[in-house]
Amino acid sequence: MNSRRLVTGLALGLVLVLLAIQVRQLLRNPAVWPPDDFIEYWAAARLTLDGQNAYDPSLLFPLQVAAGRDTSEAVMMWNPPWSLTAVLPLGLLPAREAQLLWLLVNLAAVGFAGDRLWQLYGGRRDRRWLGWLIAGAFVPTLFALHAGQIGPLLLLGAVLFLIALKHDRPFLAGAATVLLAIKPHLAYLLWLAILCDAIARRRASLLVGGAIAGIVCTLLPLTFNPQVIQQYADAMANRPPDQWVSPTLGTLLRLAFGEGRFALQFVPMALGLAWFAWHWHRERHSWNWQEQTPRLLLVSFATAPYGAWPFDLVLLLPAIVEMIRKPRSLPRPVVVAALLAINFGCLAMNLLRTGSFWFLWVAPAILLLHTLAFRPCCPAKRLGPPVLETAAS
Repeated sequence: MNSRRLVTGLALGLVLVLLAIQVRQLLRNPAVWPPDDFIEYWAAARLTLDGQNAYDPSLLFPLQVAAGRDTSEAVMMWNPPWSLTAVLPLGLLPAREAQLLWLLVNLAAVGFAGDRLWQLYGGRRDRRWLGWLIAGAFVPTLFALHAGQIGPLLLLGAVLFLIALKHDRPFLAGAATVLLAIKPHLAYLLWLAILCDAIARRRASLLVGGAIAGIVCTLLPLTFNPQVIQQYADAMANRPPDQWVSPTLGTLLRLAFGEGRFALQFVPMALGLAWFAWHWHRERHSWNWQEQTPRLLLVSFATAPYGAWPFDLVLLLPAIVEMIRKPRSLPRPVVVAALLAINFGCLAMNLLRTGSFWFLWVAPAILLLHTLAFRPCCPAKRLGPPVLETAAS
């Protein structure tokens, strides 16, 4: 055992030395791994700390170019003002150091999420490395890490939400959803489910926790720039989502029936709301957040009105880990093979540089696989005596 610890310690030390060398090289040479989407968060944080408008492209652009971003126009941070709290520390550092810190934070978020999801869905602790592998090998995770996107923090919010509920801490679970509120449209059914749960069970602590966390995270940027909410509203009014060709079913409808018909973006969302009404009516008496959260995130993502970019697909990792761990109605090898096919499809499209819009199929494909993997089994095939089923309901 002592020899094993010694070897492990030496290996870890070697890794840290190599990492330090690489970090030193990255700091010295900005041509290696130039900043991508990360720059929008750093520049917005820098402007907010200076009391300036974080949503003004004329202020963002010179900062981003000076930091090494090769762009002809400002890279905008379209996330709402409370999201600034998550990125404000980046503005305290020079761009290059902040970029490496952001990578470290996102890596930690992905690793923690993979670890805890593996255990939440019944994985053995001595095989928790499989959770890390699943989270790290998912191609959209690599998209998010490489671009410096904020998706891993949304994933972290979903995992913290599940952990808090498992330990019967609904207030903390609600507070954790402030991270999901960075891109609220990607989890809109989760917000609706929280509201329905609070009304049905007369348990408002989930709502209170989320509201307080949201207020606190909004007040912090307001202390630096009291006009930030109005500035965000103005920015959205001047460049609304109808100008984005995002990989959503709503965008597909607009391309088919007229790009000027922005209301078509919300048709899939209406279908998602109709599904939720049916699903809540069916499941409300036996509602289990650990089982329902992955499904809510999947349907929300697949029917989102806009956004849902390839790097945002990292938010679907709870459903992926759940399917790998305990599929109910499909053999596990079939599920794993299908997920590998989806993953390789994402990788191939990235290598072929097909563009973000053509990733439209990924979320529906994962949703279809999840539906097949967890479709209700017929009574004759259920395990266990009927009395257990009655008790569980």
